[in-house]
Formats: sequence, C-alpha cells, structure tokens
Amino acid sequence: MKNIFIAFAAMVMILVTTPAMAETNTVTSTVTSSNTVTGTTTVDKTPPTASAPNVVVNNQDVCTTAVSAAVQTQILGVAGGTTIKDLNCERLKLSRALYGMGMKVAAVSMLCQDPRVFNSMEMAGTPCPYKGKIGLEAATAWANDPEARPDYEDWLKRNDLEEPGALDGKSLGISAGLLLLLLL
Repeated sequence: MKNIFIAFAAMVMILVTTPAMAETNTVTSTVTSSNTVTGTTTVDKTPPTASAPNVVVNNQDVCTTAVSAAVQTQILGVAGGTTIKDLNCERLKLSRALYGMGMKVAAVSMLCQDPRVFNSMEMAGTPCPYKGKIGLEAATAWANDPEARPDYEDWLKRNDLEEPGALDGKSLGISAGLLLLLLL
C-alpha cells in the first residue's frame, strides 16, 4: 500500500511540474464586401481525459450495485469504480432459499438477524428462535442472554439500562473536566 501511495505521489508531482500543452486552433475569417471584417478565434483547451470505468454486474440474482465516478481537473484526472453489497437483499435471498428447502425455522432465524424483524416478531408475541428453541422457551432464552439480540444497544436504551463500563454523556463530561483540571 505504501508503494502505491509513493507512486501516486510521484505521478502527481510530475503532472504538476509539467505544463499541460493543448493544441491551439486559430480560425480567421475575412469578409471582402464593402466592409472588411476580420475575426480571429483561438481555442486553447484540453479535453478532459478521465472517464468513469464501466463496472458490470452480469447476474441480476446478485445483491450488488455497481458504482463508478470520474473527476477531471486541468492537471489531474481520477476515475474509479466499485460494487456495493446489499446485505438485506442477501438475507432475504438466503431466507427464501432455506424456506424453499423446508427449513422454516432456519428461514425465520435468518430474517431475525435484522433488528426490525426481531422487534416485530417480539411485538407479535412470536419470539425469534434461539439456538433451536421456539416459542416460550426461545423468549426465556432471549431474556437470559440479551447480549445476543441483534438490537442489543436499542434494547438497553428502551429498558433504561447501561452497558457495564459504558460512560453516558454526563459522566463523560465530568471525567473530561477532571482530566483538564489535573493537567492545569
């Protein structure tokens, strides 16, 4: 990574120190009637050379989106492209595949990794499965192991609990104030 950065910095330095030479086009027109008009137009612009790469996602069944961009200045042009993975789309496809194989509890468990689904299942009175347990056994297991919940941070806030060792805003401010006093 360090070598790539050094090569990029060297390239930028070379481009900055070398003047960009553009072809100069001069067009002159003369009208030879009773009035003689002479006009000159000089075009001294270099066309931009950076173009966004074409990122292709060939299969529509893949949960990715292609993104590319390019920026061109008078001295330097940069272009790049990447793909972005849609985790929610993957979760839905995996759940659908599990359900299609007859594994209904596993399909629900896959969806329950999303905090929104977990909360809606809890609100409906049908808790998400917990290590093979369903129904009341699962609800009891989730109550005994709340740290395994996908919405653990929100659950702490809803129940007015603090994570052990966590500092809230007030205690953090007091700690910072004491630290500043010690430094003075």
